[in-house]
Amino acid sequence: MLITHDTRCALDAVVDLVNTAPEDDTTPDALPDLAALEDFVRKHEISDVGVLSEFDLSAVRKIRGRFAGIFAAPDARAAAGLINELVAAAGTTPRLTDHDGYDWHVHYFAPGASVADHLAADCGMALAFFVVAGEQERLRRCEAPDCRRAFVDLSRNRSRRYCDSRTCGNRLHVAAYRARRKEAAG
Repeated sequence: MLITHDTRCALDAVVDLVNTAPEDDTTPDALPDLAALEDFVRKHEISDVGVLSEFDLSAVRKIRGRFAGIFAAPDARAAAGLINELVAAAGTTPRLTDHDGYDWHVHYFAPGASVADHLAADCGMALAFFVVAGEQERLRRCEAPDCRRAFVDLSRNRSRRYCDSRTCGNRLHVAAYRARRKEAAG
């Protein structure tokens, strides 16, 4: 599956957006205020975004929950339905552009769209490419018992299980190793 630069940027943005949501009642929202949204927009170099407001923050939080539903979808049909709703509500207007030193690529949001519509359109289409390619199972949640972070498995053999092998994966492997040693010694 060919993943273009702009699709990869959209995938990174949607994963980071989904992962800003609190995992439970004890975890803080990582998108707590307008400053955090502005940082998110700057970090992901989201273009054509005007001055952000509390309305934008509320709208982005709303689509964040809808994107989380896509990562939790049990099958491609369910994921497709959620993606279709997001993209349709954003009022997509595909257009070619070559801004900021990037070669020609497609933006799916209308000029002047809100940041929420921008994310819904571009990120929704990036996720749609996975469903169309029969790769919806690559949209995953970390399998570590104490982590449910979203990620896109871009490994060649679709074998990635953890959001980060250096943290979640390593922690579980060390725990399993210690349990085996304790059992062998006991």
